[in-house]
Amino acid sequence: MRRDSKLSSVLHLLLHMAHSDRPLTSDELAGFLHTNPVLVRRTLAGLRERGYVGSGKGHGGGWVVTADLREVTLRDIYEAVGAPTVFAMGNRVEEPTCLVERVVNQSLASAFDDAEALLISRFADVTLAELSERFNAQYAQHAQHRGAHHDHHPEPD
Repeated sequence: MRRDSKLSSVLHLLLHMAHSDRPLTSDELAGFLHTNPVLVRRTLAGLRERGYVGSGKGHGGGWVVTADLREVTLRDIYEAVGAPTVFAMGNRVEEPTCLVERVVNQSLASAFDDAEALLISRFADVTLAELSERFNAQYAQHAQHRGAHHDHHPEPD
């Protein structure tokens, strides 16, 4: 089963936008993810509705972060992208007639629910500003090590 990478992708785009000195076009943002600009626009439209990003048309237009990074958490973004399913595992049969399978389903469901609740609560403890600070620290370290360049994607060692 393919993993849902929407949260990771949106966080990637938000950090690029936060560290840009100008609006970024859908084409530019799509290039960071190696995807289609239409998918970027659809995804960011949902974030625009919540006030996290804004967009302008025409020459010099593009996407910008409009929210205070200190006020937006990973949980906020997780919810904005539709709260994707955290775990790919699930029950073999949802409505089993076998009593053994019912007990298995109940036990797994309880464990999955607890684990998902813990993960989502941890998302609420991390702001976009913290991600930005981590990027800044790693970028500074990378620039010292490799010599300054403008790419936010460090070259592999």
